Amino acid sequence: MQVTVRNGDSFWYYSQLFSIRLPLILDSNPNAADRYLYIGETINIPGYVAEDYTIQSGDSFWSIAYSRNIPLDSVFLLNPMVNPNFLQVGQTIRVPLRVTWRIVNGKNNYTYESMVTDINRLVMVYPFIFQRSIGESVMGKSIPEIKVGRGNETVHVDGSFHANEWITTSIIMTFLNDYLLSLTNQTSIRGLDMLPYYNSKMLSVVPMVNPDGVNLVINGPPNEEPFQSNVFEINNGSTNFNGWKANINGVDLNNQFPAKWEIEKERKEQAPAPANYPGPEPLSEPESKAMAQLTRNSNFFRALAFHTQGEVIYWGFEGLEPPEAETIVQEFARVSGYTPIQYVDSYAGYKDWFIQEWRRPGYTVELGEGVSPLPLTQFDEIYQESLGIFLANLYL
Repeated sequence: MQVTVRNGDSFWYYSQLFSIRLPLILDSNPNAADRYLYIGETINIPGYVAEDYTIQSGDSFWSIAYSRNIPLDSVFLLNPMVNPNFLQVGQTIRVPLRVTWRIVNGKNNYTYESMVTDINRLVMVYPFIFQRSIGESVMGKSIPEIKVGRGNETVHVDGSFHANEWITTSIIMTFLNDYLLSLTNQTSIRGLDMLPYYNSKMLSVVPMVNPDGVNLVINGPPNEEPFQSNVFEINNGSTNFNGWKANINGVDLNNQFPAKWEIEKERKEQAPAPANYPGPEPLSEPESKAMAQLTRNSNFFRALAFHTQGEVIYWGFEGLEPPEAETIVQEFARVSGYTPIQYVDSYAGYKDWFIQEWRRPGYTVELGEGVSPLPLTQFDEIYQESLGIFLANLYL
């Protein structure tokens, strides 16, 4: 929601008027936060939308504010050109509405388009978050990163490296939405006030690494050629793409990183396949290149890649993980009920490469149980299990 600055207004006053903590208002207005406000300039108020209200007989600004339990001056602030002494029946004014509901409907077949729509709406309501593209998929879909917080330590979360594990995206997006709701409504999550973590951590989120693959699993083959013909050929003519983990080229993006990639190359698929083809060389695909470049440029304190399934957390690679990685994974296990596993006979994953290159804690979190894509009937249970991990990632 946007308001127009009046004589005597300040960020502090807006914070008090709308019951929004000052750091969130400052971060929602980065171009104005370091100077005095100017009369007539536009300021973002996070956590609110402006709603149209049609004047009824007997209405006044006071009665409208009273009936909606909002401060009287907020009605004046949103209607600077309206004379409150001459309201007309049928006239439309604007009133502030605090957003207390989820924008993200994660318990749904969560396509790339669903995610983009939700991100755009979140940015509009919560302008203290930052969105950018880290690159494009094979088919030209922008791969977004969302950043939330003001801390010096950046913790990273990503999902949907594998196409049929798209429920990880909807789980991540649901947590992001709940985090933003908690910050702007000053409510706790599991008894924890979120503002200290907002101040101490920067959360980096790439909700969907593999947008082409996700849409293939959910929607079926794309209309565009040569992609439609190629995926049918790779899938042996089958119209069932539930087993598809790869990107649209048939390359497994979590087998693409230069961390003993040669071992995977020798023993995995030797040609494009629905799963387990490491590609012709490390980082051959635009999606894995984008993730590698993001990681190189971001100085992540730790990184969590969300996958399905198994209810386990992989946390080691070749003995290169730092000592604190075990302490952290034990807390992740405590709050989720998942089983920590240090080593597994698998290489070339994003977590492996992150540990190898930076000697920092990296984790692969396997959500839920069963055969991917996991059914949405598991969504609520998975979300409650993973919620503890998301929170621990902020407070550790």
